[in-house]
Amino acid sequence: MEDIYAKKIWKKWYNDRVSKKLDYPSISTADFMGKAIKKYPDRIAVHYMDTSITYRELDGYANKFADFLHRSGLRQGDVIGLNALNTPAYYIAVLGILKAGCILTGVSPLLTPSEIEFQLNDCGAKLLLTMDFLWGNVKQAIGKTNVKTVAIFGLSDFLPDAAQIPDSILHEAPGVSVHRFTDIMRDMPDRGPAEKVDPDAICWIQYTGGTTGRSKGATWTNRDVVSYVLRFANWIDVRAGQEVLLTPFPLFVGAGMLNTLVAYANAMTQVAIPNPRDLDFLVAAMKKHKPNIITGVPTIWIGLMKKPEFCEWDFSNTRMCISGAAPFPAEYFEKFEKIVGTGKLFEAYGMSETGLIVSTPPTKYKVSSIGVPITDTDIQILDTETKKPVPLGEVGEIAVKGPSMFSKGYYNKPEETANIIHDGWLCTGDLARMDEDGFIFIADRLKDMVNVSGYKVFTQELDDVIMRHPDVDLAASIGISDPKRPGSERVASVIVLKPGIAKSDEEKEKLLAYLKEKVAPFKVPKVIEFMDQLPLSAAGKILTRELRETLGKKLNVNQ
Repeated sequence: MEDIYAKKIWKKWYNDRVSKKLDYPSISTADFMGKAIKKYPDRIAVHYMDTSITYRELDGYANKFADFLHRSGLRQGDVIGLNALNTPAYYIAVLGILKAGCILTGVSPLLTPSEIEFQLNDCGAKLLLTMDFLWGNVKQAIGKTNVKTVAIFGLSDFLPDAAQIPDSILHEAPGVSVHRFTDIMRDMPDRGPAEKVDPDAICWIQYTGGTTGRSKGATWTNRDVVSYVLRFANWIDVRAGQEVLLTPFPLFVGAGMLNTLVAYANAMTQVAIPNPRDLDFLVAAMKKHKPNIITGVPTIWIGLMKKPEFCEWDFSNTRMCISGAAPFPAEYFEKFEKIVGTGKLFEAYGMSETGLIVSTPPTKYKVSSIGVPITDTDIQILDTETKKPVPLGEVGEIAVKGPSMFSKGYYNKPEETANIIHDGWLCTGDLARMDEDGFIFIADRLKDMVNVSGYKVFTQELDDVIMRHPDVDLAASIGISDPKRPGSERVASVIVLKPGIAKSDEEKEKLLAYLKEKVAPFKVPKVIEFMDQLPLSAAGKILTRELRETLGKKLNVNQ
């Protein structure tokens, strides 16, 4: 079969400002970012509530944290956990860790003590940055890990009249040295580390979201980060020293961290959002700081569209709204464009293993498409069994190859790394098709594709149909085992109804009648459950694993 993907048909849509090929310097992430910081020292780096930090201040604070790491006995290659919300200390620590040549890893504040223990042990972390209100869970976990030093701060740190962390907390973990972050910023010298950092050294471990299984640490080298930052900044035409970026993505998820790294390398101003689900705070921050670029997940965008203040705001200063982590529902597209402006929505696709964003629309846009492969990125659609390319228009598994792609695999997991690499291509587990223009359309997660007696049901496509019903706000469909047909599955749909619509058997029958007219019989859900809200990750992804567990217990079936 002719290799249709090798022709790179998508490149015809690249506009004049997008490079078809880039050169990547051999440089550490910290040194790369240092160029922009030196050029724009008085540019605001972070707005946090009623305070702001310039790049000059950020750089000085980061030097202090890097010195603290070295004085605490940490060396290049040691892992530092960051267990916090989007706050000044987090932004400072990120840059300080990179300067010190250590490895950063985000540790979600939503984790239980046992989950914290697992992640810290899995990556071998030696130091943890955390917050006072998270201390209860952290204290239960760190005694069972190699963490011997903790830096702790409060939500009000860097704000006027900030409360001090109580002395008692500093002595509550035997065998662990606990320090106030504010003391570190006061006492450490602002001189920066003298050691050079290897561009090929790991600088970041991003744990996968765990939406479909237990988390694994995807590693990023300095070279991976630099190549990603260059590619993405080129693609969205970042204007160094001019942009204001607002993102509700937490820093402990891949999109949040990479937003920050792109921002640092281009002296962009970031608006810190501590709680991504506080939509009123989000709207107020937009009005106050007038961002040029806003990012988010579909669930947040949909929630914002229900806010009159968001719908009535003047988006003339906003040139780009980036949506990722899940497909943006087609039925909301037109309404969204009426609010923010035509051509401003960009759906992005990627994952921690692929170097995050690997496709997004160029100047041309197609509804429900995640766009085309970005610069220096190759994508092909493979048969899920043979791993051979499928013809254009057919559904298969997305496979990716390019710079910043998983160059050192999962942290200390060579077998699991080998499982997703085929002939040099990273197999994502996502199902999609590519059209004759090179545009990609997501069909489903491979694990979320439901096998109904040999028939394939792509749950994303089914959910799009369900959400077109006027009574439905959100929907997520999954496969559950069929006790009458071993090896087969049933389709189960979990639905959030719009306000004022009662959860009832009559409503279920109404939805079933609608679906019987819209989809093939084998796609019609055998189970419909109503929920007030869907389980979401901190980044806003629907947690299909939790849905399976919840329905499995309720229906008494094994998943």
